Amino acid sequence: MAILNILEFPDPRLRTIAKPVAVVDDQVRQLIDDMFETMYEAPGIGLAATQVNVHQRIVVMDLSEDRSEPRVFINPEFEPLTEEMGEYQEGCLSVPEFYENVERPVKVRIKALDRDGKPYELTAEGLLAVCIQHECDHLNGKLFVDYLSTLKRDRIKKKLEKKHRQNA
Repeated sequence: MAILNILEFPDPRLRTIAKPVAVVDDQVRQLIDDMFETMYEAPGIGLAATQVNVHQRIVVMDLSEDRSEPRVFINPEFEPLTEEMGEYQEGCLSVPEFYENVERPVKVRIKALDRDGKPYELTAEGLLAVCIQHECDHLNGKLFVDYLSTLKRDRIKKKLEKKHRQNA
């Protein structure tokens, strides 16, 4: 297993739209294992392949405190099951140290493949619903900062660019 490099906003590669996974094979499963290791090390609760510069529709997630509930979503699709919106404070491994409120549907249905390529479906609410929408956004080249005002987004961008210059 390997720790992968996580791209940080405003890296343009984060804007790439990921392609569907054609075949779930050992190479895909190795990537999934590396993504879990990277996410846990960061530490985070979700990671999209786009964030590690692999432009395939793969998401890993674990919302548990003890890393006991790893979830894999290959080629995930979701649909809102309600018009009710909820506001949640979101953060992102690609936008480190920034947290902002984002409004999203509170309940969604997800269809995806598991790590063996078997299709499954689930209904999600609360944090799981927020996370799957956030991670699916990554697969479509979108970040949570895109939901913010231009002023807030630009402020975050400037602070991260300054941090990158200092670390260069």
